[in-house]
Amino acid sequence: MANPRHLLGWQGEDAAAAWLDAIGWTILARRWRTAHGELDLVCRDPDAVLVGVEVRLRRGSRTGSALASVDRRRIGRLRATLGAYAASHGAAVPAGLRIDLVTVTPTTDGRWRLARHPAVDAW
Repeated sequence: MANPRHLLGWQGEDAAAAWLDAIGWTILARRWRTAHGELDLVCRDPDAVLVGVEVRLRRGSRTGSALASVDRRRIGRLRATLGAYAASHGAAVPAGLRIDLVTVTPTTDGRWRLARHPAVDAW
């Protein structure tokens, strides 16, 4: 049986992927892994920029904000992983590379509140 925290995280990733798809993004990969780390989502935005999306879910503010949870070391790993993805998919040269953060917060009525924080580390 899967860890309930993992299940909640996966539900948050599903919500983020559906939301990005609905606003015109193309989801290229989910939970893409290398030796550098993992990208929750790899997307192409409407401007053809290759975007690594880190999805952070917080049930409350007790452990700090989702935005503050992505430190410089984490951004470095995300950047290396996105670079590896771009290199391994060289046929589709992107218009640029970017790391975005999508924060997901469950609401009391069982829905999700999503917010995109673009270019947490612009290239």
